[in-house]
Amino acid sequence: MKISTRALTLPVSSIRILMPYALEAGKKGRTIYRLNIGEPDLSPPQEVIDALHNLNVTNVPYADSQGDPEFISALVEYYKKIGFGMVKTENILITQGSSEGLTYCMWAVANPGDEIIVFEPYFVNYSLYSHIGGVKIKAVSTEINNDFHLPNKAEIIKAITPKTRAILYTNPNNPTGTVYTKQEVEMLIEIAEEYNLYLIADEVYRELNFTDRKHVSILDYFERIKDRLILSDSLSKRYCLCGARLGCLVVFNPELFQSLYKLTTSRLSAGFIEQKICSVLGKISPKYSVKLTKEFKKRRDICEQILGKMYGVTIASPEGAFYIMAKLPIKNAMDFATWLLTDFSDKNETVLITPASGFYLTKGRGEDEIRIAYVLEEKKLRRALELIQTGLEQYKKTRSPI
Repeated sequence: MKISTRALTLPVSSIRILMPYALEAGKKGRTIYRLNIGEPDLSPPQEVIDALHNLNVTNVPYADSQGDPEFISALVEYYKKIGFGMVKTENILITQGSSEGLTYCMWAVANPGDEIIVFEPYFVNYSLYSHIGGVKIKAVSTEINNDFHLPNKAEIIKAITPKTRAILYTNPNNPTGTVYTKQEVEMLIEIAEEYNLYLIADEVYRELNFTDRKHVSILDYFERIKDRLILSDSLSKRYCLCGARLGCLVVFNPELFQSLYKLTTSRLSAGFIEQKICSVLGKISPKYSVKLTKEFKKRRDICEQILGKMYGVTIASPEGAFYIMAKLPIKNAMDFATWLLTDFSDKNETVLITPASGFYLTKGRGEDEIRIAYVLEEKKLRRALELIQTGLEQYKKTRSPI
């Protein structure tokens, strides 16, 4: 029996590739501090929890393919509150997390063989979404010594070919935590205009901004680029609702909207119950986001303090989200991350981290880097970072150079 080439050649997410080793370590009784996945340990807003407890339904039907009207209205109100009153019901498509939305974006704007520009390191799953649709990801490099901010306009333009259909960027960024400046966003808009490209903005970490700069949204430029603008959004990080799998696309181009709508009908609908309980978004106090951002900034500071003192470790200073990239004084971070789970323990404890090579398209890049998701409370986070340091010291004695 044959397996499709598409399935056989689909890359495995580096975020989850080490999970089998973690499961085995767990079976041996080890405590594992998980810093690999961007899954906050914080509670969702109480309003959502209350809505879940008070849900009174007698059956669970399909929702509308565009999305539950009540939930869409709640999102319209959310965008209005943050200054984007131009977003109306007819501009929103509910998706099963931002993952589905970004997949549909790629399929809608690019044919098999066409290209979409991203900035490496980039969210590893972009490679999976594009691969399934036969779309080619083309990476423009950013550097750790510049905190992964964008290169100049000329460098980005070099990546454009006759097959380029869109630029996709994440702001604030996963995996780097970079928050792009107004000048950077405007540069991308200029390029999209000059080369007739779609501009896809992944803004799922919008509120998690540690800088004194206002987050610059693609929606700030609605009047200028509304026909080529695509916003991908999600509740997963903003409200600590990863498992609800709810996101949305905001699109103002009617023809593109209809094409994306057809794709949503192919999977029938996003979850009925999830949309119902999240229709209380308008009741959530802005204090929730303020508290969330304050907590993650504190954790960011802990990571910088501890990692910055580790011998031979280089870090980029995260400006938002809840990730930090670190360059280690070893050659093979994948081997190190695996070794932490298979051979290392301290007081019967170890740590699960993400090797960063999967966030790069350029061969050889990121092989000595890791991404840490600081999603654990302070005591656990400090212990996890201590385990990385102890592990590095032992690894260099027993396994380096690799």
